[in-house]
Amino acid sequence: MRILGLTTIALAAGLAFATPGHAQAPATTESNSTAPAAAATENAAAPAAAPATAAKPADPTLNADGSHKTAPVAGIGQPVQGGWTLPHQVSPTGREALQFHDYVLMPVIVFISLFVLVLLLWVMARYRRKANPVPSRTAHNTLLEIVWTLLPVLILIAIAVPSIRLLANQFKPAPDGAVTLKAIGNQWYWSYEYPDHGGIEITANMLKEKGDKTLAPGERYRTDADGPRLMATDNRVILPVGVPIRLITTATDVIHSWALPAAWVKLDAVPGRLNETTFTIDTPGVYYGQCSELCGARHAFMPITVEAVSPAVFAQWVAAKGGTMPGTAKPSAAPPAQPGSDKADDTATPANGTGPVENVTVAPATTNQAAPAGKN
Repeated sequence: MRILGLTTIALAAGLAFATPGHAQAPATTESNSTAPAAAATENAAAPAAAPATAAKPADPTLNADGSHKTAPVAGIGQPVQGGWTLPHQVSPTGREALQFHDYVLMPVIVFISLFVLVLLLWVMARYRRKANPVPSRTAHNTLLEIVWTLLPVLILIAIAVPSIRLLANQFKPAPDGAVTLKAIGNQWYWSYEYPDHGGIEITANMLKEKGDKTLAPGERYRTDADGPRLMATDNRVILPVGVPIRLITTATDVIHSWALPAAWVKLDAVPGRLNETTFTIDTPGVYYGQCSELCGARHAFMPITVEAVSPAVFAQWVAAKGGTMPGTAKPSAAPPAQPGSDKADDTATPANGTGPVENVTVAPATTNQAAPAGKN
């Protein structure tokens, strides 16, 4: 009995000392199994953070301080003081229209005006009462009636042939590979989209003068490098030279009209509709236009600024804006305006979209000494 009691005490003591060690073993195993999982998770996340964000290309049309590299040329693409004829044209259609005006319309108009003036003076002198006391009773003259009927018909035919050809060239469908520019009229500014180049979006507001009392602190003001007064915008529309431009216009509020006289372009922008035309700029430079449809109180403050650059510079500009160049001769992805232009505009810009009611931009963080590249 004494031996049995000693054995029982020894077993109880052994269990008392052995239990804590066995109870901690599972915890040690769990801790060891969790460590590799955490290490694996950390290693798996490491490659995702490894690639560095690619640097955004610089805008090739701007200097380091944000000013424009290309300044306008006096007398080209902008109003001329004392000008009395059509502006210098930088598109094939514009030059055709200018030649039609200078060599067909003007000579015909001048000839007819002088002929009628001379005829009136001759009739007043020849058939006055003193020189012709007994008036003639001639009722008709067959030859004269044929001449004054046939001659105007021939003149109209001579005018109609080049006029119809010019009209057809203005509305010729854009070929594959054309650059699609969508101009959206708002009260009272223009916004633009490049649907075939990654959906680039630009808002263009008129630049105010340096001494304007409404100029917000830090807001850009117009300089000579931007363009003439009331014509310069904070952001320019960049287009390539020598490449057909497919212009689509619409509006978000009232009827506007996108006009660029140097390229012989004027197209109405109607809410809920898409209008389309095609033009090509073949001379690099900066060209100005304005809204040409009365659209409200600040209609006169909706300028248009287009900078035409080489295709290589245009591709760099697209990359700088975060866009992409479409494939060679790839058809436009933008919805066609014809046929079906009477349908509502179902593109990225809603027909009832809203915008600023004043022709101002959000105050930028920098001044003219470091003008921003623009809102995209």
